[in-house]
Amino acid sequence: MTVYFIGAGPGDPELITVKGQRLIRQCPIILYAGSLVPREVLQPAEALADKIIDTASLDLDSIIEHIRTAHTQGQDVARVHSGDPSVYGAIGEQIRRLEALSINYEIIPGVTATSASAAWLGRELTLSGVSQTIIMTRYEGKTPFPERERLPQLAQSGATLAIHLGVTRIHKIVEELIPHYGEDCPVAVCYRTSWPDQDKVIGTLGTIVEQVRAKKFTRTSLILVGRVLAMDEFRDSYLYDQDQAHIYRPKVKPLNPRTVKR
Repeated sequence: MTVYFIGAGPGDPELITVKGQRLIRQCPIILYAGSLVPREVLQPAEALADKIIDTASLDLDSIIEHIRTAHTQGQDVARVHSGDPSVYGAIGEQIRRLEALSINYEIIPGVTATSASAAWLGRELTLSGVSQTIIMTRYEGKTPFPERERLPQLAQSGATLAIHLGVTRIHKIVEELIPHYGEDCPVAVCYRTSWPDQDKVIGTLGTIVEQVRAKKFTRTSLILVGRVLAMDEFRDSYLYDQDQAHIYRPKVKPLNPRTVKR
């Protein structure tokens, strides 16, 4: 018996891996976070699974009890999470319980909200000479935060930022970022990326608070910050540079006239 932590992606039922789909069809017990994972993701298993349980209203003990029952019956469990379960998936505490119970588990990665939002925006988050680093973080609230990982400390890098769970504090985020990025730094706030009701606003640190409040975004939004969103001035990467040697495209040196036989 195995518990499969499956990343369902950001919302679009097609943004899930082939392996994730296969395991959802195969597992007789499915536990899914209904507040974040659309039921359509489970459609292939509707007529096959013994039980499909929405865990949105369950606490950790109740979830583990469902898994324990399945374990005693030798039934595999698909534990379906949004995005990638290893990023803000709250699987750590579940894994700790499973290891204490000697229950096997496997993590199936999924498409992150960061990747899906960048695709929706039509942007690359790493550009030559602009930013080669992406920092995925969240804004501090109830969750304890290490001092070295607070937003002002991270902002000193100038890297592209992907900020989860912070849209209700967008004004605070802007205040902490402007000293490091400037008021003209591009910002995109993506609401429920890839869902049917997805929405977004694109602005700058100087304008984004007013834009977000006009849209009334209060949850399920990703904040992307960085010069890469402008894409107006950046150098082409070496990947396509004809003057740069490449393992699959060796640079051919011109013949030395003195060595050419006549």
